[in-house]
Amino acid sequence: MERTARLGTGIGWRPEIADAVERMPGIDWVEAVSENLCPGHLPDSLLRLRERGVTVVPHGVSLGLGGAERPDAGRLAALAERAEVLGAPLVTEHIAFVRAGGALTASPALEAGHLLPVPRTRDALDVLCENVRIAQDALPVPLAVENIAALVAWPDEELTEGQFLYELADRTGVRLLIDVANLHTNHVNLGADPAEALAELPLEALAYVHVAGGFERDGVWHDSHAHPVAQPVLDILTDLASRVAPPGVLLERDENFPDGDGLSGEVEAIRTAVAKGRAGSPGAVTGGAAPRTSGAGSGSGSRPRSGSGSGSTGDAVRQRLGLAQAALLSALVAGTPVPEGFDRVRLGVQARALAGKRADVVGKVAPELPVILGAGYRPAFLAYAQGSPLTGGYRRDALDFAAHVLRTAPGDEDPAVRRALREWWLDRSGPVPRSRRPGARLARATRRVLLRR
Repeated sequence: MERTARLGTGIGWRPEIADAVERMPGIDWVEAVSENLCPGHLPDSLLRLRERGVTVVPHGVSLGLGGAERPDAGRLAALAERAEVLGAPLVTEHIAFVRAGGALTASPALEAGHLLPVPRTRDALDVLCENVRIAQDALPVPLAVENIAALVAWPDEELTEGQFLYELADRTGVRLLIDVANLHTNHVNLGADPAEALAELPLEALAYVHVAGGFERDGVWHDSHAHPVAQPVLDILTDLASRVAPPGVLLERDENFPDGDGLSGEVEAIRTAVAKGRAGSPGAVTGGAAPRTSGAGSGSGSRPRSGSGSGSTGDAVRQRLGLAQAALLSALVAGTPVPEGFDRVRLGVQARALAGKRADVVGKVAPELPVILGAGYRPAFLAYAQGSPLTGGYRRDALDFAAHVLRTAPGDEDPAVRRALREWWLDRSGPVPRSRRPGARLARATRRVLLRR
């Protein structure tokens, strides 16, 4: 199988740090969130980077390859389109589920708005392998999948994380994107040994490595992507580099961005950690090719079609997984009972984290709402989220939240705030924005007066 391109040292491209990334020396490649890119209107910064020969890799967050449903054809087509427009050597996604419920389980469809862990069971592995093969066949370039951070563990798991990833790569030929920060997160939160996970991985399948920061609170590590990279994470990177020459290593930072010098310092710390590992083990294997497999497939190269869990995964297996994932997600976002075997305290931490992240994203999608509601925005949204699960996109969520506030606001609320919120909702809830022409505004005002009579 053809090896993944040697990527070098990179950084996650975000609009907030676009200028700093362009000025940063020694950046060989960048990664951009696929769902935030419009193929016909790529940001000028990304276009300039590409013109300079900087590789751009689209990184997907919404496929939900670990979910019970087969991957959505529209989402796969969108990811493929971005890969082609960017001239990317590969695309990446996550080993996670992001939605549950729906027709498969005859239950309400729910969105997590977050990457949630897949149970490391044989059923889940069979479903994941088939979903990965479907994605590989739909993509024009190789696919790499990323291990995620977790706050909660599934009961009765049958495989370690390393074993699970090894079998996934061995059965599908998929490449692996290893996030060393997520290995550290799972060490703190779940007691998983990062060295043991690395020892069990098929390192020849390594596509590249993620490094990110986080913080610990009350014994729980939060993978925030908004804090400096911790030394234990760099130590895991050094351990990985002593075992394999990483084709690429990338810094992820999503919020609370330092200045250009601060970002450069974090990238340099990553280079140092890799160099330390390579110096200690010059004979380590070279990453970048998926494990040797038999059989042939299209898209990303050879993939096996025989062995444990090969062929089409039955609907009964998918339904069992779907019911389990729907029960967990419902407990997290809809307040239903905690499924048997889960840690109730940790589930509460995860539920609060999901609601907080949802409030943050809605505040970015609809920045007028925090301005209109001021300090009351976040507590109002968290109260709304307790009884209103995310079932669609964040723009729909913002509209539903505004409507909820308008319906339930106490009578002594500031009339100016209510008017501003109502105007915002009316302007965005229709098929097109309301006209700003003086005549149209006068007609709306007259209609309101008449309706009050």
